[in-house]
Amino acid sequence: MGQPLPVIVASGGINSAGRTSGGHAYARLVAERLPAADRARMLEALRQLRGLPDTATEAELLAGTLIRRLEPAWFDPAALPCGRRMRSGGERPLVVDMPRRSLPSPLPPGWTVEEEDATHARVVLAGPQEFIMPATREFEVKVASQLPSGFDPSAQYPSRNHPRGLQLAIYAASDALGDLGIPWEQLRERVAAEQVSVYAGSAMGQLDDAGTGGMLKARVSGQRSTSKYCPLGLAEMPADFLNAYVLGSLGATGASLGACASFLYNLRHAVHDIRSGRARVAIVGAAEAPITPEVMEGYAAMGALATDKALRQLDGLGPEAEPDYRRACRPFAENCGFTIAESAQVVVLFDDALAVELGAALRGSVVDVFVNADGYKKSISGPGVGNYVTVARALAAARAVLGETTFRHGGLVQAHGTGTPQNRTTESQILSRCAGAFGLEGLPVAALKCYLGHSLGAASADQVAMTLDTWRHGIVPGIATIDGIADDVTDEHLAFCLEHTELAPAQRAWAVVNAKGFGGNNASGTLLGPEPTRRMLEARHGARALADWERAGEAVAERRAAHEAAVLAGEAPARYLFDHGVLGDSDVAFDGEAVTVGGARIDLSYRSPFEDMQGDH
Repeated sequence: MGQPLPVIVASGGINSAGRTSGGHAYARLVAERLPAADRARMLEALRQLRGLPDTATEAELLAGTLIRRLEPAWFDPAALPCGRRMRSGGERPLVVDMPRRSLPSPLPPGWTVEEEDATHARVVLAGPQEFIMPATREFEVKVASQLPSGFDPSAQYPSRNHPRGLQLAIYAASDALGDLGIPWEQLRERVAAEQVSVYAGSAMGQLDDAGTGGMLKARVSGQRSTSKYCPLGLAEMPADFLNAYVLGSLGATGASLGACASFLYNLRHAVHDIRSGRARVAIVGAAEAPITPEVMEGYAAMGALATDKALRQLDGLGPEAEPDYRRACRPFAENCGFTIAESAQVVVLFDDALAVELGAALRGSVVDVFVNADGYKKSISGPGVGNYVTVARALAAARAVLGETTFRHGGLVQAHGTGTPQNRTTESQILSRCAGAFGLEGLPVAALKCYLGHSLGAASADQVAMTLDTWRHGIVPGIATIDGIADDVTDEHLAFCLEHTELAPAQRAWAVVNAKGFGGNNASGTLLGPEPTRRMLEARHGARALADWERAGEAVAERRAAHEAAVLAGEAPARYLFDHGVLGDSDVAFDGEAVTVGGARIDLSYRSPFEDMQGDH
């Protein structure tokens, strides 16, 4: 028998479109094409998520989603705090009255305390002196893809001043477990502890004031660094939080960093764990919260972000006109940069036998994820040739698994599609040449960042999550922010979805999810739709097993529906088990063949993979 097939059985999370489970975030993208009942359901989900009253209008509900002007809760881009260097001439001494506790020790050169009492000191500053004075300036970027207005991830559980990215990770994992429809405790009893893998992280780490950002700013801002800043700022911390406070997992864990391809890097680990038999369950996630002045300024300094000035130039607006922030990100059109975003997504994978046995939902499956570098290159931030290799390998995998006929009839590319001039030319050429090499014509190309912005390490997680719902509903979200593709975009063999595009059932067989990251981090994943996945499971397990799967799935579907109803009623708090079932040395026991930890027995048998190299040494 062949290798186990990694089956996607659940997804959950949150981005600027809303909550992932139940298809609500996806529904926001294609709201114009939804039947009235589905549209009303999506709006109710948004209303609950945002904490708005029943009287909220549809326009009010939709306005606080997707890409939009920065909201006041973040920072004021018109008056961004900054430090401005100032220098005194030195001809005349400066005399300063200050609290004694504010006196630096030792005194800087040229400082003399002239008078002092119990509370204050009179200080004379002689000679040239340099100061950094608090000031404000206008920031050139005023747009971001923020979570729906009013939604506060810190209120979903006792967050204890966690960095925002970790708050999002907790929420996303809880949402995915609800979507799974199989109680996690029941699953832990069925699957050996060492057969669960958790891979989750972020590209940037936790850079807000509760994480690394707070640690780096503490000294220069006159604050003290806390014991939390350093560990909670680590890029792999989303996985650590899921293990310690959501899942209680003892299995494999970690995070691979691949810049803006990070989620696919971690999905690759999960797929290989399941296909090799090392894991039967894999949790894969990404959480990114980069909407901070410092991070945004860093990307703006590279010319990567869409600025107000550049947007005005694109649209021929005057210097005082406000750009259309909804259209800030314009993949494959005349554009000027990407729009930064926050997001957290988690997917759950089972091996095919476990999925059939437990009646899990078949959302799709993952054949493989391909990662290749660019080789020698001139610019770290610029795209290179490695993405040709990953896309070609992903297409080859789809063809090999599905066969030529099914492969040709229907697939989809979820493009990286950042909205930068470099991306539109390089990625379109890569997709076009690869499609042509495989004999594909009119290959649909989607670019979700036009709605969701660029969530960096979580971007490909957004692409995967939305692809699953695209298959379920059959509508590819159109690239709604553009009127047409740019003249330097290569479109041969491709069909860019400029409008919401319906996919026939035969076209929902496979998808390639493409991601590119600074440094030459290219990743392309091959996903199979629900129907091909089902056919493959029936071929391996037989019709009787699939009938049993359907019967078992009735209870799973009921639990998923109950989770959805609880969320809509505001009665589904995030799963956060701090100080719950904490394990210590006394919980570990050995019997020579296994180690038991907290009641979980972990087999210690190990067959040497080097038998041909061993002798009786």
